Amino acid sequence: MEFINDLLFGIYPYIALAIFVIGSLVRYDRDQYSWKTGSSQMLESKLLRKGSMPFHVGIIAVLAGHFVGLLTPHQVWDVLHITAPMKQVFAMAMGGFFGLICFYGLTILIYRRFTNERVKASSSAMDNAILLLIYAQLILGLASIVVSTGHLDGKEMLLLMSWAQNMVTFQGADAAAAIASVHWIFKLHVFLGMTLFVVFPFSRLVHVWSVPVKYFRRNYQIVRLKNDQNVRKG
Repeated sequence: MEFINDLLFGIYPYIALAIFVIGSLVRYDRDQYSWKTGSSQMLESKLLRKGSMPFHVGIIAVLAGHFVGLLTPHQVWDVLHITAPMKQVFAMAMGGFFGLICFYGLTILIYRRFTNERVKASSSAMDNAILLLIYAQLILGLASIVVSTGHLDGKEMLLLMSWAQNMVTFQGADAAAAIASVHWIFKLHVFLGMTLFVVFPFSRLVHVWSVPVKYFRRNYQIVRLKNDQNVRKG
């Protein structure tokens, strides 16, 4: 069991992240025409509008919360006089709130994809698989909040923080040891999260890299009317 724990939580995350980074670079270099969201808005827009906004708001907030919560050293929280139990309750409240928003939006998007014949016909196997993987991961995350209500001392949260921080400092053995005793639902949540990094380069999720940051720094465009009598900046 110790070997399996070391493999899944001390070695596999590095393999997953390597595939995530290298796979994304290779796909961008060799297959740029597939580097897109594959929008199906023209096929059906009503449910898309209804589900897309809460899904994106929810998942961005959840990911940001995971990033800050797991990678901020506990000494920082100590300086802010935020104890582990306080942090756990706050994480449960915010994670639950935004997780449910995301769940609502994603449920609509999945319903749309599998019930609308036009959208269904235009979807690839990977499109369907990635939605279901994210859905499963989201359900596990919400279920972990329920598990956390049984122990509000923050101990398991500190162990998960130790795992994440040891991983980013390349101390895989210490990371695996830290997560060894946590509840299985947290382990499954972590494992599936790493698996999402594995499939990322082979799915439409690569469009995440293409956030239009350059738009805010673009030069003004000169827009001329047909009669060329009026000129304005756009």
